[in-house]
Amino acid sequence: MTSKEARPEKLPSNQFDHFYKGGNRIGVLRHGPGGPMRPEEWIGSVTTRFGEPRMGLSTLASGELLVDVIAGASEDWLGAEHLATFGTSTELLVKLLDLDQRLPVHYHPNRKFAKEHLSLKHGKTEAWIVLEAPANATVGLGFAVEKSKKDIAAMVESRDAVGLLGSLQQFSAKAGDAILVPAGVPHSVPAGTFVLELQEPSDMSALLEWNEFAVDGVKDGHLGLGFDTVLDALRYTPIGSSEAEKLITPNRLHGDSDLAIFTDSANPYFRADFLTGKHSPVEAGFSILLLLDGTGEISFANAPAMPVTKGEAIVIPHAAGAWHLNGASGVVCRPPLSQFASLAI
Repeated sequence: MTSKEARPEKLPSNQFDHFYKGGNRIGVLRHGPGGPMRPEEWIGSVTTRFGEPRMGLSTLASGELLVDVIAGASEDWLGAEHLATFGTSTELLVKLLDLDQRLPVHYHPNRKFAKEHLSLKHGKTEAWIVLEAPANATVGLGFAVEKSKKDIAAMVESRDAVGLLGSLQQFSAKAGDAILVPAGVPHSVPAGTFVLELQEPSDMSALLEWNEFAVDGVKDGHLGLGFDTVLDALRYTPIGSSEAEKLITPNRLHGDSDLAIFTDSANPYFRADFLTGKHSPVEAGFSILLLLDGTGEISFANAPAMPVTKGEAIVIPHAAGAWHLNGASGVVCRPPLSQFASLAI
């Protein structure tokens, strides 16, 4: 493979059909297609959909796959310290989710389960940054009271979607809030919510209910493992108030100062910061920047300045050096720092 110079690049839209309904907000923000069955965009993705050889991978404007370009110049893209700890994985998957239909009650395995049962390196701890939400919206996160595997297996078997949705503990979700979802925790997000999601670079979901959705949960809801096995990856205990304080951080997309979006609980998995376009530089390292408002410019230590505007997504290599966002505001998403790698579960 011929190496291509590692430089900041604006990313084309990367959407595909899914089993739940999307609205038009991705299309409006990203100048992409959106559409009734396209509720997600995968941004800067080097991850494929579960069981697919290519679907999900991001391309550059040239048509080249980002994963191939990174493989051809991995140290320039990721940096020597990242390579020494994580290899050529970016350790990050960023998505936009525009929910015209609520998400079904589902969950994701952790790394230990994924390694033992699926021979995969990553689990799927994820986090949502709420861009828009209906008035008084809540998200379901964890069971409200402790359940047993037998209880949940019976509800899945009887297709008790109402009971499963009602079993979740509800937490407020307003625009600007950030919610960390540890692997194993059952969850659901209501219709009308628009979120920026960060997660481990994997695509693994186990469904607990699917009556209203265009998916065959009996066939595809258990990662090919069968429900008896995949239910071992589910967390049955509730999220207590002290834990919730570490998972939920309100009002992260406002103010005049750059702001870390998550608490330290996210450090083993990913990082995100709200950039106002007025303050601190971002240190060199692989980054994905989504512009949420305004028009401005990114100045790089080792690359030409780039004009940017609301809705653009930029993938930035380590080789570009430290950089400033000037004028516009947005969210920068980054992989975990090497010193936290051993803490991932």
